[in-house]
Amino acid sequence: MMTWLWLLLGLGLLTLGARVMVAGGVALALRLGITPLVVGLTIMAYGTSAPELVVSAGAALRGLGSLAIGNVVGSNVCNIALILGICALIRPLAVDRLVIRREVPVLIGLSLLTPVLLWDRHLGRFDGGLLLVLLTGYTVFIVREARRSTGPAHATGVRVARSVWQSMALVVAGLAFLLVGADLMVDAAVTLAQSWGWSELLIGLTVIAIGTSLPELALSLISTLRGETDVAVGNVVGSNTFNLLGILGITGLISPTVLPDLRLADLLTLSVAPLALWPLIRNDGRISRAEGALLFVAYAGYTIWMVLTA
Repeated sequence: MMTWLWLLLGLGLLTLGARVMVAGGVALALRLGITPLVVGLTIMAYGTSAPELVVSAGAALRGLGSLAIGNVVGSNVCNIALILGICALIRPLAVDRLVIRREVPVLIGLSLLTPVLLWDRHLGRFDGGLLLVLLTGYTVFIVREARRSTGPAHATGVRVARSVWQSMALVVAGLAFLLVGADLMVDAAVTLAQSWGWSELLIGLTVIAIGTSLPELALSLISTLRGETDVAVGNVVGSNTFNLLGILGITGLISPTVLPDLRLADLLTLSVAPLALWPLIRNDGRISRAEGALLFVAYAGYTIWMVLTA
């Protein structure tokens, strides 16, 4: 029981930390003159992946590389199948043309590249460095493209009334919550894995992945309920891209990891999830309720299969 309480406390701190850090980061960026569109494409998308980043980096520093990799793979599948599935059940999701034309193809390409890098069941410093170089180039590209755009930015949900110092204090406080929450969550997850006889990879693919995806779920649900469905899809796609480039990149640099329990099915699922998203949005630019139900059922089936075959 205490292990579950520590796990839930860690999840709560991760969610709170991500929310506070994103609020402070957005306010700080806007105070410093960065355009709202750039903020939405970078800080909002990357900020909701902060729990995955902190948990995976912390796990890698402890030598728990399988948990770190499982968190990334599981989070990406969860974001697409579970989060978009739930949001589409609430309201059909219209998708911005830019997301269809550029962001989803980029995510598909990265989701095909990642299994190639992990095919030997090893994530090394070369792999991590390559992914971080790609992340830097991609971020520079989207910032330049965003600055050329004359269209209105999507609302970030933050009204900038804070000073620079107040914004910086929020960023620091959010980071502190993230670090403490990640520490509690990793400890609890390892304890649960040992008591259930689960591998570190499996606990990362399931419990940790769903827990660290809560910020994406919250932001996507709020956007969907407000009718900003393209923001919900864009947040998921942007977060998945950062997970593959930033989190795997940092994990590989921190602690080169051998992954003997990484299965071919896990790598295929990582690639299939965004590939399955493409035909859903390509035809009519939306994800219907029926398609959302299909995504949700697919995720439930995948999770049950993972647990039964553990």
